[in-house]
Amino acid sequence: MRAVVFDMDGVLFDTEVVCMKSWTAIAARRGLPMMEEVFPKCIGLNANDSRQVVLEAYGEDFDYPVFRQETAEWFRNYIEENGLPIKPGMHRLLDWLKENGYQIGLASSTRGESVFSHLKQAGIGGFFETVVTGDMVEHSKPRPDIYLRACRELGVAPGETYAIEDSPNGIRSAHAAGMRPIMVPDMIPADEEMRALSFLIRKNLMEVLEYLRQEKEKE
Repeated sequence: MRAVVFDMDGVLFDTEVVCMKSWTAIAARRGLPMMEEVFPKCIGLNANDSRQVVLEAYGEDFDYPVFRQETAEWFRNYIEENGLPIKPGMHRLLDWLKENGYQIGLASSTRGESVFSHLKQAGIGGFFETVVTGDMVEHSKPRPDIYLRACRELGVAPGETYAIEDSPNGIRSAHAAGMRPIMVPDMIPADEEMRALSFLIRKNLMEVLEYLRQEKEKE
C-alpha cells in the first residue's frame, strides 16, 4: 500500500457534531421539523447533493442558500468561541505516515474555503500532497468521483490506497473507487452494509495507526 486519503469532517476534526448542532439550531429558529432525521442523510455529501436532500424534505421552494448561510455563520461563531475540535491521534497518525513514506491526500465533500481554513487553523496543510473538495466535483460521495480524482492527482492506483472515512456515504464512495476503506465511525455506527464494504473498521485513529504499524512490520 502506497497512499492514504483522508476524509476531513468526522475523521480529522470532530466537526460533524458541531455541524449537526448548527443545522438543528437554525431549524429550531425557523420552525423546521425533523432536522434530526434530515441532517444524517447529508453527512458525506457535498453542498449540491445536500441541497437535493433538504429540498425533498422541505419542498422545492425552500431557500436552501440562505439556510446554509445561516448554518455556516453559526458554525463559524462556535469554532471562534470554542476552537477547532481535533480527533485524538490525528497528529500522531499523520506524522507516522509521513515518516514512513506514504503519500497522503484529502478528499472532503466540504467546500474548499472551509477545508483550507480548517487545515490552516490546525497547521496540517503541509501533510497533504493533494486536496480535493466537494466543490471540485459535481457529485461527491457516495459516488466515487472525488476519491478517483484524489488517487489520480497522487499518481497512485486506488487498489494501493487506503481511504479513512467515518460516514456510510464516504465508505460507499471509497469502495466504489476500488480503494481499501477503513471506517472509523463517528455519528453513524457501522451496520451490516458498512462491515461488508469496509476493508477494516476501527474505533479511533490510534487503532488505525496500530494496524498500519503492524502491517509495516510484516513487509
